[in-house]
Amino acid sequence: MLTSYTPAEGRVAVRDGLLPPAELARAVWIDLLNPTAEEEAAVQAALRLEIPTREEMQEIESSSRLYRENDSLYLTANFLYGADGHDYGSTAISFVLTYAALVTVRYQTPKAFSVFAVRCQKSPWLLGSADGVMLHLFEQIVDRLADILERIASDMDGASRAAFRTARAEIKATRKDADLKNTLITLGQVGEVTTRANETLLGLSRILTFVGAEKAAAVRKENQALIKSLVRDVRSLVEHANFLNNKANFLLDAVLGIINVEQTNIIKTFTVASVALMAP
Repeated sequence: MLTSYTPAEGRVAVRDGLLPPAELARAVWIDLLNPTAEEEAAVQAALRLEIPTREEMQEIESSSRLYRENDSLYLTANFLYGADGHDYGSTAISFVLTYAALVTVRYQTPKAFSVFAVRCQKSPWLLGSADGVMLHLFEQIVDRLADILERIASDMDGASRAAFRTARAEIKATRKDADLKNTLITLGQVGEVTTRANETLLGLSRILTFVGAEKAAAVRKENQALIKSLVRDVRSLVEHANFLNNKANFLLDAVLGIINVEQTNIIKTFTVASVALMAP
C-alpha cells in the first residue's frame, strides 16, 4: 500500500494508492507498506531513485544498510513491532532520504508509525522538511521504546515479587509450580522484548551516527541539534535496556535456583520414604 503525505495550505493531504508522478513528486513523506511492483515503479519514476527490495533490506552488512547514492541516503535497520501483544518480532525498515522527500519501505507496522501518521495530520509543521519528518519519526520510535521498557520494568518487578513471595509461602506444591512457571514465562518474554528493543536502539544509533557524519544536502544544518538530542536519548535507553537485560538474567537464575531447591526437597522426601519402606 502506498500512502503519501503532502503539505497543502496549512494542512496535510493524505492520499492512498497510486498517484500521477507530478503529485507523488510533491509529497514530503511516501510510506510504502508491502509495496507492489507498480507502486515501487511509480515512486522510482516520480523521485528518480531506486527503492530497495525486500531481499536487499534483509542484508546484515553495514555497507548494505547504510550508504549514499548521489545526494540520497539509504538507511535500513530492524525495528520492534507488536510489543503490546504476544505476536511481536523485529522487521527491517528502510528510509530513503532525499532533499525533498522521505520514502519509508516496510512490511510490518510498528505502533510508532501509525501514531506519527496521526500526529502529522494534527500538526502539519512536522512535514516541514524530509529530514525533519525522518527525525521526528525517530523521536516517536524512541518515545515508544521508552514506554515499552518502562512496562517491561514493571512486569519484571511484578514477576520478581511473585517468585520470592511464592518461595517463602507455605502453599500447595501444584500452586507453587504454577506460580514459578508463570514467572519463568514472564521473564522469558521480558528478555525477548528487551533484546529486540536493544536491537532497534542499536540500529537507530548507527543510522543517527551515519546521518550526523554525512555531509549530504538531504540533511539540513538546522536539524543537527535534533540529531544530537536523539543520539543522547538512544544512548540512555541502550544503557537502560542493558540494565533490564542483566536484571532479567539475574532473576531467571534466582527462579531456577528456587526450582532446584524445591526439586531437591522432593527428592529427599522420596529418598526417606524409600529407605523407610525398604525390606530389612
